[in-house]
Amino acid sequence: MRAGLWNRIRDNVWPRMGMRRYGSYLRHRVMRLSASPHAIAAGVASGAAVSMFPLIGLHFLLGFVLAFATRGNMIAAAIGTAWGNPVTFPFFFAAAYAVGDWMTGGGGISRYEGVKLEATGAQLSQGLFAEGFGAIWPTFKTMMIGGLPMAILVFAVFYVLVRTVVTRVRALRQARLARRRPAASRSVQSSTN
Repeated sequence: MRAGLWNRIRDNVWPRMGMRRYGSYLRHRVMRLSASPHAIAAGVASGAAVSMFPLIGLHFLLGFVLAFATRGNMIAAAIGTAWGNPVTFPFFFAAAYAVGDWMTGGGGISRYEGVKLEATGAQLSQGLFAEGFGAIWPTFKTMMIGGLPMAILVFAVFYVLVRTVVTRVRALRQARLARRRPAASRSVQSSTN
């Protein structure tokens, strides 16, 4: 049965299974990857870091490129891009704009820029690129500038966090398997006697 357009849009914005279960699913997918802890951490961090940029539609590609450059896992990079989704993008882009505005010495939106934004809003209602890319370039540029330090910070945080978790989970799994092995070998020996 084919899902309607509305159902597909809803599923992309808010998964049917709920956000908590979806996050748990992604965590389990990451833990089951057979790559090294560095590759998994670099992949997830790459995907999460590129989500800070206002380049919707290019996040998978950029995540793969960054994961390749850092020797990260491509599947982990794809999973890491889930950090950027329609729920989180407004917060990321607003923060990227604020950071970029601060970095370029801007003082927020001036009265002149406010009037220009209102005019741009009227132009957008007539067509997104009625005035060309030049109408949105200043905002886009500010968001790209602000997105860079945010992406570096997100990469570092995700790398440390994911590598620590993957290393600990694998150590716990190895310890659990080591405890089972002696019990399994004793049961095999007793059945042969």
